[in-house]
Amino acid sequence: MKKETVRRYSLAFKQQVVREYEAGASIYSLRDKYGIGSHLTVQRWIERYGRFGYRAELVVIQTAEDQEGLKALKRRVAELESALAQSTLDNRMLEATLTVASEALRLDLKKNFGKKS
Repeated sequence: MKKETVRRYSLAFKQQVVREYEAGASIYSLRDKYGIGSHLTVQRWIERYGRFGYRAELVVIQTAEDQEGLKALKRRVAELESALAQSTLDNRMLEATLTVASEALRLDLKKNFGKKS
């Protein structure tokens, strides 16, 4: 029966690999150079010990129609947020008016008069 080898890397080794990555080496070349099992191991070291983080960045490529559609959706969201804010203010004003009128008339104006018990 053959024993499985477990690799433990020192902090200095991990930092050396990260420095080489930050100098321009690719994750896959570092993995092959040092015999590291997975590219995810190197990626984790970069996230943990790197000064600049992982180099990959998300780039979204859109057509002009997609960009216009996105702008229109953002405008619509802004309009709806504004309408909601106005509606909330109107509702608070009406409730405050109802409370003041109830106190002045000494009646429960919030009572549902249309419903029969």
